[in-house]
Amino acid sequence: MATTAVRAGATLGAERQVRRDRFGTLRRLLRTRMTPIALAILGAFIFMAVFANAIDRYDPINFQSYSTANQGPSAAHWFGTDYLGRDMWSRLIHGSRISLTVGLISVGVGMLFGVTIGVVAGFVGGKIDSLLMRCTDAIWAFPALMLALAITSALGRGLVNSMIAIGIVGIPFFARLARASTLSTRELDYVLAARAMGASVPRILGRHILPNIAAPLIVQGSLGLGTAIITEASLSFLGVGVQPPTPSWGLELRTGYQYLELNPAVAIIPGVLIFLTVLAFNFIGDGLRTALDPRLARRGGD
Repeated sequence: MATTAVRAGATLGAERQVRRDRFGTLRRLLRTRMTPIALAILGAFIFMAVFANAIDRYDPINFQSYSTANQGPSAAHWFGTDYLGRDMWSRLIHGSRISLTVGLISVGVGMLFGVTIGVVAGFVGGKIDSLLMRCTDAIWAFPALMLALAITSALGRGLVNSMIAIGIVGIPFFARLARASTLSTRELDYVLAARAMGASVPRILGRHILPNIAAPLIVQGSLGLGTAIITEASLSFLGVGVQPPTPSWGLELRTGYQYLELNPAVAIIPGVLIFLTVLAFNFIGDGLRTALDPRLARRGGD
């Protein structure tokens, strides 16, 4: 009975410590300069994306009014209208779904394959390490936008192919970071002890390596979301990403810049939305870096 009580007490104490660590991380995140504002901006865009059907004012695709084409912001059309008379507010809030979805899925693809490659290369080493990293270096050698444009052109235009291309471009970033973190972590005492005790490689990777290299990967992921949104907007602007009539911030920017002198709002507003979203992800990434690194927190990183 005494042994059972001791174990229960130790388990309860460990759970409380985990909760304290989580709340401490959250407090450090919220104390970081500009992070609360960035979270508010990102929360507003997520709200728009989730409830776009409830807060739009017109059908973003089928509503057209040539008599009100290229009008500036007004009570009837808060963000003005495009060259077909479509309501820009409705199109932009529906376009937020595309941008955020592309960012999440493409970064998820890049992180999944990149972390797998980096962890395997760093933990196994030798020829496998050299082979895997030379492959990622080949991707790294090309400018990100140029490579994404080439992949999208080869696969064909469209949203899905854009996400695949952006995900492939992001693989080297996560692979190199995961490999560097794994190389330092695999030599730590607890990993060496687990190997000496005969723990299997999957168990070592899942229980000891991945949890201890997660922090820099999370930060890189938040920064990668902003990069993915810019890349998607660039591909749509160049005509190989999202195709009309589907609303997208990059596509609206492409169609709007042609009428910049006639109606500046139709091009400026999509650009501002892209800018604010990317800036918010960058500030959140900076806040996560401070919150997840106790050394920065002790130095007053906020």
